[in-house]
Amino acid sequence: MRFQVEHKTTFTYAEAVDLACHMVHLLPRALPHQTVISRAIVAEPTPARQSQGIDHFGNEVNWLFLDQAHPHFTITLHAEVEVAFPAPPDPDSTPPWEQVATAREGGPAQWQAAEFTFASPMVAADRDVAVYVAKSFPPGRPILVGLIDLLARIRTDFTFQAGVTTIATPVGRVMAQRAGVCQDFTHLMISGLRSLGLPARYVSGYIRTRPPPGQVRRRGADQSHAWVGCWLGPAFGWVDVDPTNNLIVSDEHVVLGWGRDYGDLSPVRGVILGGGAHRLDVSVDLLAV
Repeated sequence: MRFQVEHKTTFTYAEAVDLACHMVHLLPRALPHQTVISRAIVAEPTPARQSQGIDHFGNEVNWLFLDQAHPHFTITLHAEVEVAFPAPPDPDSTPPWEQVATAREGGPAQWQAAEFTFASPMVAADRDVAVYVAKSFPPGRPILVGLIDLLARIRTDFTFQAGVTTIATPVGRVMAQRAGVCQDFTHLMISGLRSLGLPARYVSGYIRTRPPPGQVRRRGADQSHAWVGCWLGPAFGWVDVDPTNNLIVSDEHVVLGWGRDYGDLSPVRGVILGGGAHRLDVSVDLLAV
């Protein structure tokens, strides 16, 4: 599936900003199952200086420096991407979850996965979340069978409701109110999996905005989306699952990158001098072509 992406972010300030430095995670990641055909970031006003780099998780990062006074700042991603996630393994063929949680061998891939078993700044350990997630993983259950069961439970037990959480809402509160958005469900699932010793990472990107004929429009459309990368052990590697939509990711998601939680992948963040209060407007168009 091929997609055209336009992601536009505009900051409008009450007073002119004198100086600014922005760190940007907006470039789709080139992967074995994702080909980036074209991509460009356009900023207005034009930065005085730019630099690029790779973060700890292998995601591309841009730094934009503005040294002229500006009452607004707009940054837009234009990209064309082709995606084709591999088919997931037979769930019953995957190893028991305990085997994945206790694995100590498996080479560099296993070692890299291990860092995603620890709590992170926005995904704290929470007892209630741990108890909830553990119900999907009775002794000996194949790990992908457990993940599929957990996806279905989250879709049934939680309500997608914008405005009841913020970026900083802890997973414990999401668990208590049983409502939130894709970021919240992703953080909650990651927290619970890590409590079992299972590596889980935060994946940022987009989901297809046009539903297939006869199907309900998917939640999370026309905005940035988030889902969970789950480690199934060295034999099967990573599989991406979407708790908001109760599915295993296939060909309707575009990956920007991954990290421990949202904080590692905030699309635009920075430091400004001046500006006062500001308004943030974000629009995303993801068009299948």
